Amino acid sequence: MQTYNLAVIPGDGIGVDVTAAAMTVIEATAQRHGFAVTSQQFDWSCAHYLETGAMMPEGGIDTLRTFDAILLGAVGWPETVPDAVSLHGLLLPIRKAFNQYANIRPHRLLPGVEGPLKAKDFDILCIRENTEGEYSGAGGRVHQGMANEVAVETAIFTRTGVERILRFAFDQARARRGHVTSVTKSNAQKHSMVFWDEMTRHVAQDYPDVTMAMMHVDAMAARMVMAPESLDVVVASNLFGDILTDLGAAIQGGLGFAASANICPDRSGPSMFEPVHGSAPDIAGRGIANPIAAIWSAAMMLDHLGEAAAAKAILTATETATGQGIGTRPGQQSTDDITTAILTALETQA
Repeated sequence: MQTYNLAVIPGDGIGVDVTAAAMTVIEATAQRHGFAVTSQQFDWSCAHYLETGAMMPEGGIDTLRTFDAILLGAVGWPETVPDAVSLHGLLLPIRKAFNQYANIRPHRLLPGVEGPLKAKDFDILCIRENTEGEYSGAGGRVHQGMANEVAVETAIFTRTGVERILRFAFDQARARRGHVTSVTKSNAQKHSMVFWDEMTRHVAQDYPDVTMAMMHVDAMAARMVMAPESLDVVVASNLFGDILTDLGAAIQGGLGFAASANICPDRSGPSMFEPVHGSAPDIAGRGIANPIAAIWSAAMMLDHLGEAAAAKAILTATETATGQGIGTRPGQQSTDDITTAILTALETQA
């Protein structure tokens, strides 16, 4: 029997609840589909930072390297730890250390979910460059607190980094509906974004079976609202992808449905899977967080590990639950109620 060893980082706030829900669904699915999972939980979080001065201990990356995949709940507690500290202390180091350069976020309406748009049939896969670009961390501040203070944040775009994320996006399009839209702002950013456009044209030559369009990020924001059904695979830089995928979550009904995968495509290290709704301090500990984004992320993890049938079963069960009105509106059911509905749907699958 195939056994997968998972690193589980519940993190902060509602991350604890939704990760527990996702693990329950993973374990139930494993039993039905003939594989096993083992897991080790790590308490790396803002609370850990306040106790130790670090989001994760020294050697944390080496510890994670031994696992098949990482399931993350949510990280952040801005009242006590600045977001820049929590982000650069945990998420970004993991993404960079394991070469998780492809961030994948699916955007579609689940049955029974009412989004804010008239469009109901969109199915967008956003591919975000995940390790460089605007979030490279290059820059600094001088003369802090003085009238002549200067802050510099430099975006880093390498030929290797841009080309590989574009090829990843084109490969995804080949497995879907065969269309890629590359997003930049090359009319204003004449160096990095013009370079990205040039690389898009270069890579597209190797994919004659995939149609390609290029669009400025502001126009893409409008397109996602006005005509989301016209989009298939959307690929963008770290910053633009981050913003557009939050818009994608909004049109699919909210952050409670925002699943994501941080993929190491060459599998030289583990990939990480996480809902991207944040730690939601305002509802933490109340048992009302929607676990669907975490459960959807878990399905993406199983698919990445090669358990495609199990991943499909989880998504089908989730769709069955939402089709019955379970988990479709904030606060309508508890975290446990939504999880139980998905487990029940799993058990009754043929």
